[in-house]
Amino acid sequence: MTEDLINKKDIYFPSSLGTNDNFITLLNRATQILCDWFSNAEKYGPLTFDENFKCLMPDEYGNSTEDLFSEIQSLLNNSFNPVHPGSLAHLDPPPLIFSILGDLIAAGLNNNLLAYELSPSVTLLEESLCKWFAKKIGFNDSSGGIAASGGTLSNLNALIAARHNAGLGSDPNSVLLVSEDAHSSFIKCTRIMGLDDTNLVKIKTDNKGCMDIDNLKYSLDQCSMNNKKIFAIVATLGTTVRGAIDPIKDISDICKERNIWLHIDGSIGGIFGVTSIPIEGLNNINQANSITINPQKIIGITKTSSLLLVSNMRTLENTFSTGLPYISSKKNIINRGELGIQGSRPAEVIKLWLGLRSLGLKGMEDILNSSINRKDFFIKNINKNKFEIYSGPLHIISFLPKGLNTKETDFWTQTKVNELMKNNFMLSRPKFKGKYYLRVVMGNYNTNESHIEELLKILHA
Repeated sequence: MTEDLINKKDIYFPSSLGTNDNFITLLNRATQILCDWFSNAEKYGPLTFDENFKCLMPDEYGNSTEDLFSEIQSLLNNSFNPVHPGSLAHLDPPPLIFSILGDLIAAGLNNNLLAYELSPSVTLLEESLCKWFAKKIGFNDSSGGIAASGGTLSNLNALIAARHNAGLGSDPNSVLLVSEDAHSSFIKCTRIMGLDDTNLVKIKTDNKGCMDIDNLKYSLDQCSMNNKKIFAIVATLGTTVRGAIDPIKDISDICKERNIWLHIDGSIGGIFGVTSIPIEGLNNINQANSITINPQKIIGITKTSSLLLVSNMRTLENTFSTGLPYISSKKNIINRGELGIQGSRPAEVIKLWLGLRSLGLKGMEDILNSSINRKDFFIKNINKNKFEIYSGPLHIISFLPKGLNTKETDFWTQTKVNELMKNNFMLSRPKFKGKYYLRVVMGNYNTNESHIEELLKILHA
């Protein structure tokens, strides 16, 4: 059996002997299937999932090439298609071609960003790319960052560092302050950190969905009176339901005055800070101690791609470094597994690097500006006498017909989601402040004005 596997190894693994013809054939075939799926998107709709779809598990001796490609095709046919112009439900834009290629290269390399000796070039690439992002948003020379699997993990890394920096690593009275519209990941973060929901203090928002500064000050005073020790305040740069931006300057002033760590959850809007696009509320993000940026949510970097940027890299080293006795180290090189929760990590920063290199800053700005333009076109043309509109400076809009009670909004939103899907438009239905809304995310660069006009026609009917 062992001998048989050795003789067939070219079927299972890339060859070191220059005989990878079979691998090339398979790659070409897989590429063609994927490209055909992209090309036929408008024919089948944004989501064509069949409830009878079956996931087949491995047989004893493995399956044939034809069986596997048939199953790949079935998987694609039952998947959400982000390139469809009607895919407007979530922060999942079409993927950049060079980012897809980066994913392929990262998978083929199979390098491990745990340590320099396991991924020397990619280690330096990640370090340089994080440094570039940090400098672009206005951090100083001591800054840098670490890539993670998503915004939740980037936020968690930041909060652990903040608590450690405050000397509150095991203090049950330590608390975190966030907006009431902050992402649900912060509930997860507090629980993972050994805290309960009472350690997460939620600050009220104003009628624009932004953190209320007066309520923040009141809550800070209450925490002091109750012997609660604050290890961080989180400002949201783009809330999930309406794309609101918290008043970062005011919050940063308070953090400086009281010596509190400021973390910005810029998973949605942080990428705008790398550009010269004038977005209201982006000023002063360089005053933060840390910021999460998630390029996968708008510019088409393939999942997963999130960055935690910090104003001082020492904070990550001091928090997470434990020593890697089983790994060689090199002078002046930090093993990247010592800068966050994750140890083993793939070389997926390549897809971010290649995607950005292919776009350039101008290409990034074009994508971001077009998203804002689509949002503006939608808001300009929706019937404001009929709908309540909830939107901020970014590319997210939530809305409801005016005058409906909670039961009526539940029915209307569900009915409308189903109707829209039948017409090849996929919108989301978030629950916000006790009511269901319809939400449209204008980050799909295959969506043009004619598609938006068609969408509005259905909504207005």
